Amino acid sequence: MARIVSVYGGSAPRPGSPAYEDARALGEALAKRNWTVATGGYSGVMEAASRGAFEAGGHVVGVTCTLIEDWRSLRANAWVREEQRFATLRERLYHLVEFCDAAVALPGGIGTLSEVALTWSLMQTRELKAKPLVLVGQVWAQTVTTFMREAASYLHPGDSGLLYLAADIDEAVRYLDDGP
Repeated sequence: MARIVSVYGGSAPRPGSPAYEDARALGEALAKRNWTVATGGYSGVMEAASRGAFEAGGHVVGVTCTLIEDWRSLRANAWVREEQRFATLRERLYHLVEFCDAAVALPGGIGTLSEVALTWSLMQTRELKAKPLVLVGQVWAQTVTTFMREAASYLHPGDSGLLYLAADIDEAVRYLDDGP
């Protein structure tokens, strides 16, 4: 059975930008390690990770949503080979979070924050079995460090252990290679 990694990240990065090229390299590295790469299926990080995986010969799943397409006039990116389409954002989000064996979050906006928070919360409550949740880059390190410090009295022992903070995509890939 194929291992699936959901890649979360923002829609803004464009080809040639450092964020896009990092996501593309991540998709390539994951595909070369026989991961099926699942993304939200649209632009930016989603497109770049899909493209990198596709160009490396990997399988790419785009988890898309009618609501988003109607709102933004979008379609799945050209590198998606299997589209899993949902009517609502809530269904799309839950599928990306639930039906993966690992998740890697690159920088992004509110949608990316939602993906990370939902994944973490469902693992924390044991609705989902624990799986690697890798947050890549300085923005996540700052966000999580600040949250952990400010919300320490609200967290349970072990909550922070459900996350792995990676400085860059190379560290993220090594972590997935080695296992948690």
